[in-house]
Amino acid sequence: MAILITGAAGFIGSHVAERLMARGDAVIGIDSLNDYYSVALKQDRLARLRERYGDLFRFAQVDFSNHVALDAALTDADITGIVHLGAQAGVRYSLENPRAYVQANLVGHVNMLEVARARKGVPMVYASSSSVYGGNETLPFRVEDRVDHPLSLYAATKKADELMSETYAHLYRMPLTGLRFFTVYGPWGRPDMAMWIFTKAILAGQPIPVFNHGRMQRDFTYIEDIVTGVVAALDNPPPDDGAEKAGGSRAPHRLYNIGNHRSEELTKVISLIETACGREALRDYQPIQPGDVPATYADISAIQRDLGFAPTTTIDVGVPAFVSWYRDYHGA
Repeated sequence: MAILITGAAGFIGSHVAERLMARGDAVIGIDSLNDYYSVALKQDRLARLRERYGDLFRFAQVDFSNHVALDAALTDADITGIVHLGAQAGVRYSLENPRAYVQANLVGHVNMLEVARARKGVPMVYASSSSVYGGNETLPFRVEDRVDHPLSLYAATKKADELMSETYAHLYRMPLTGLRFFTVYGPWGRPDMAMWIFTKAILAGQPIPVFNHGRMQRDFTYIEDIVTGVVAALDNPPPDDGAEKAGGSRAPHRLYNIGNHRSEELTKVISLIETACGREALRDYQPIQPGDVPATYADISAIQRDLGFAPTTTIDVGVPAFVSWYRDYHGA
């Protein structure tokens, strides 16, 4: 018996795999290992899991948007839970390569729903995104808010994943939980995200791009808090009781915001990185980018109520922890 994790070589996926195996669960990890960012970093994450957990971790390089390859890889797998974190990520890249998002995030999501449907009663937790809120100007963002106006194709695919999941939960009574992640950061993070970009540039004495002239706010959520929420969602699937769930469904389908419930000024985060790096940033102020939103802020009352989720890591602790890891990893 094992828990299936897609995107297991990714940032969040590798951390979730580690948490599950640390408590004794076997994990089957799949990942296409595409080159959207450094494949070497993904391989290093996998090597760390293999070194620490040995036979508890089984990995297969599989593109889950290819249903034939996916089904073949899972033929003999005894799966007790699914954590579907694999996706084509990134708001800005969706403007350059939209077909990659359709293939991974739409076709791939349906394929994973079919994997779950074939294993009746097995719960699936899947990754959505705070990007679904688009240009919503009412803060904090609540799961009850309308999310009909995405500002990027990435956001549109994540909203579509929620809708498809609702259909499957209704038709097949599958226990599904969608998590709208808010700006996740921490050790083993992604090179395309601001925390990494800023740290790398500051240590190299290069300018950092500060969009919207610094008038940006994000609900920065530390990776260990995120993992706690993912595991809690997996361990507590929604009941099929006809009652209204978080997000409005009466099928066994919940939607949760998972964030830190604090909207932080980007300039404050830059200052914390500067302190941790021991040098000042060269700030290149630029206009807001297409697809970006000026502020995010998560109302986490639903996940607090249902799952007891309570993030504990502030940016004052989390940012130095990331910079310390980055310097160790790169020998900087």
